[in-house]
Amino acid sequence: MGVRTVSKLPRIIAALAVTGIALASCSSPGDSSKTDVGAGKGPVKDPTSPVSVTFSSWVGGDPTMKKLAAEFHKSHPNIAIRFQNVSADNASQKLTTQIAGGDPPDVAYIDASATSDFASRQSLVNLDNYIRRSKVVKAADYVPAFKDFVTYDKHLWGLPIDGESTGLFYRTDLFEQAGIPAPPKTWDEFLSAAQKLTVPARKQYGYEVFAPEAAYYWYPWLYQAGGDLLGKGNKILFNSPQAKKAANFYVGLARYSPPDYLNSNSYDGRVAFAQGQVGMYMAGSWFAGTLNSEYPKIAGKWAAAPLPNGPAGCKTTIAGDSLVMLAGTKQADAAWLWMEYLSTPDNVALWTYKSANGTELPPLTPLLDSPDLVKEKPILKGFAELMKCGVSSNVPTPKFPRIEQELNKELGKAFYGNQTAEQALDNAAKAAETILEQ
Repeated sequence: MGVRTVSKLPRIIAALAVTGIALASCSSPGDSSKTDVGAGKGPVKDPTSPVSVTFSSWVGGDPTMKKLAAEFHKSHPNIAIRFQNVSADNASQKLTTQIAGGDPPDVAYIDASATSDFASRQSLVNLDNYIRRSKVVKAADYVPAFKDFVTYDKHLWGLPIDGESTGLFYRTDLFEQAGIPAPPKTWDEFLSAAQKLTVPARKQYGYEVFAPEAAYYWYPWLYQAGGDLLGKGNKILFNSPQAKKAANFYVGLARYSPPDYLNSNSYDGRVAFAQGQVGMYMAGSWFAGTLNSEYPKIAGKWAAAPLPNGPAGCKTTIAGDSLVMLAGTKQADAAWLWMEYLSTPDNVALWTYKSANGTELPPLTPLLDSPDLVKEKPILKGFAELMKCGVSSNVPTPKFPRIEQELNKELGKAFYGNQTAEQALDNAAKAAETILEQ
């Protein structure tokens, strides 16, 4: 959506890591495991008397969402949508607190990668019954990578509503000045471009890395090297030879990153990109809309391209948001009708690439493959093509956020030269073993 103001990719990590214990101990076991919620035949019918559906999100103030809610109410006059507005950074923590306090909303708009975590804690409604009855929502239509985000224990617990693949944004003006003819297509070309773009005397650098968000922005390189995070039975894979190759390359990029931003975050980093302090920046397709809306003066001075191929070829991370129904809702059918309405192809298109500055991808294959997508937003062509090599970094264990924190800490130390990249992964692996045994 055009309203996105921060990268959503790593924003839930700390909240879930800190609040996971409280959620596990205060959720309502059994609520979400009921198999009769949504049971029945045929499309869900409207309530015969007025009801309210509470909707927790950070997009309630967006004009497009307001329009959708108003139009929904016209066609479903007995259902009123009551927005509960939260900040993107605080959304998961707020939802966790509401669940622990026994007062969750009926529907929530959450980072899709948090879906399985909340589902594993018995905090969501299994949507299989509703999906079977729907003439609108078809599980087979979801892009597999996005569908993976909302799948837990072979059941669907959320409806993907928007998504993105991660690509490379680059300053065409700085590339021209440095004599770089095109965006890099390989790791070697990427390293060469980063070197040429780095001119410390002008406070100009090639790329950006952030110690507090070190793990997430390492994942694309990890997958490109042929590595992975965890295997079957939660076997630790992120200190494999392939992973160490990726970590060596990634940590080495710190020498081409502005030192003042090393302990900062991706929000500050995007400002540095907009100001021309860095030549290359990794982000999801949402960033194109942000540049158009917040930095119109640099129009024509930037472009986007796929991430360079690594030893394992084309790989990139994906992310997105999903709609979930909270366990214990007393308005399950009305809540479903709202979720179903937002999930119609026309509304998904409006919410993603058809809004004014919307540059996110629709998670529905028919929309993603439609020529209308590129016609409406040409910048999304490359991001849509990247979906064929998109990898979900979602790990279906509620313990992974804590493991990710360890990866952040250890890779951050490597950025500062306090240890090697190999030592960082080995140390994180040891910490992960302890976490997984608890």
